[in-house]
Amino acid sequence: MTKQPLSLLAVAGALLAMAAPMPLQAELKLPAIVGDHMVLQRDLELPIWGWADAGQDVTVEIAGQKVAGKAGDDGRWEVKLAPMKASAQPQTMKISAGGETRELADILVGEVWVCSGQSNMQWPVNSAYDADIEKLTAKYPNLRLITVPQVGTQKIQDDFEGEWVACTPDTVGDFSAVGFFFGRQLHETLDVPVGLIDNSWGGSAAEAWVRRDVLKKDGRFADYLAQWEQIEANFDYEAEMEKWKAAAEKAKAEGKQPPRPPRDQLRGQHRPGNLYAGVLHPIIGYGIKGAIWYQGESNAGRAANYRELFPFMIQHWREEWGQGDFPFYWVQLADFKVESEEPGDSDWAELRESQTLTLELPNTGQAVIYDLGEGRDIHPRDKQNVAKRLARIALARDYGYQIPFESPQFKSMETKGNKVVLTFENVGSTLYAFDHPEPKGFAIAGADKQWHWADAKIVGKDKVEVWSDAVAEPVAVRYAWSDNPVATLRSRENLPVVPFRTDDWPMITEPKSE
Repeated sequence: MTKQPLSLLAVAGALLAMAAPMPLQAELKLPAIVGDHMVLQRDLELPIWGWADAGQDVTVEIAGQKVAGKAGDDGRWEVKLAPMKASAQPQTMKISAGGETRELADILVGEVWVCSGQSNMQWPVNSAYDADIEKLTAKYPNLRLITVPQVGTQKIQDDFEGEWVACTPDTVGDFSAVGFFFGRQLHETLDVPVGLIDNSWGGSAAEAWVRRDVLKKDGRFADYLAQWEQIEANFDYEAEMEKWKAAAEKAKAEGKQPPRPPRDQLRGQHRPGNLYAGVLHPIIGYGIKGAIWYQGESNAGRAANYRELFPFMIQHWREEWGQGDFPFYWVQLADFKVESEEPGDSDWAELRESQTLTLELPNTGQAVIYDLGEGRDIHPRDKQNVAKRLARIALARDYGYQIPFESPQFKSMETKGNKVVLTFENVGSTLYAFDHPEPKGFAIAGADKQWHWADAKIVGKDKVEVWSDAVAEPVAVRYAWSDNPVATLRSRENLPVVPFRTDDWPMITEPKSE
């Protein structure tokens, strides 16, 4: 049979078919939080996840375990490893999907903590006191660090750019100082690997760390969300930048200091939901022991609302993580601004009170630090003692060490003539007045609600007598109730008394009625 010559059209079709790309297999992809050098939380069922072709079978192998899973319609898969014991012996994790295999090396098992909040948590080792000698000794191959980049967005992010690294003098400098000093104390005390996840962002507001749609469903935050909806409807960053450029050029021509460029409010760390979506969501579900938190400065003007918002945020995180009521410990606001000449109201004191009230949630703790701040700087450099007070809570509450960890706290009051006797709990061995023979920091008021500085005297292991010649019939007492309190009462174990008030008079940060 004679072969017929191919037409030009047929030849072109054959060539196009040969040149057409073959269907691509989806790449096995892992989130940054699951990678080389990571620390897995011991004694916990551990979620491991990633992405592959929809419907593809996936296996994960480590330390004699082999678990299987299947990618969903969106390509995401998740498996759970059985609990593992702490181990400093590096392990390899093998993850297979289809014909592709990934091997993750140098994996340890120990304790994992999230380090979150605003600038005082973000504040790096490089800027803390004694940074030079702290870095010289930061040689901890089994202390691992990872930092989540700052992404402010309303769009839920599933991943971030970052990687786990071992703690060395070269890697520790830019890491959270409070986080590092806290993790180092745990690592040295427990003698197990420790992993620290830093996802803090300076200036961040608490509402930015909560999922936007969850906030919107709760009427307690409706007024503030309404304000943001107005900003979102009217803010034009490009227009603001054009105005700034013109103003900067004008200032330059006149030899003046140009104004600061505008902040993109829509992509920043204040917009409700932005940090949940961009910074928190990519790590939610990773096995952790707990979280340490240093934030509140940005919410001080709305301290009354923080009473609701802060515990709401903590419960929200716990629900999202799905690991029960994991430990959540925070740092109370430090002393800041000018020392008050006269006693009175304070938004920072009210924020501290809101933090203290959040202790009603289970498995929470508070490090009191109004003695460690710097009045002229919102960023105290003494991050070592801040971290030690956080570490005390964790070591006592989570790891069984019999050490003092709670600050003395007001329990009750009794009026005797023109004096008030206050009783405290959690006093350790005894109450103690630091720096002065008698305690400083008390104010007293009568029914007229006029505050006067008070004299005070320790009259027992757990009692303080308070009075003022200006108040014949006292009805209320406050302690350390100012932005920058001069307050000297503490336990003999050097834990400051928690600021408090015995009155329930209106807060200055409560929304004013129309």
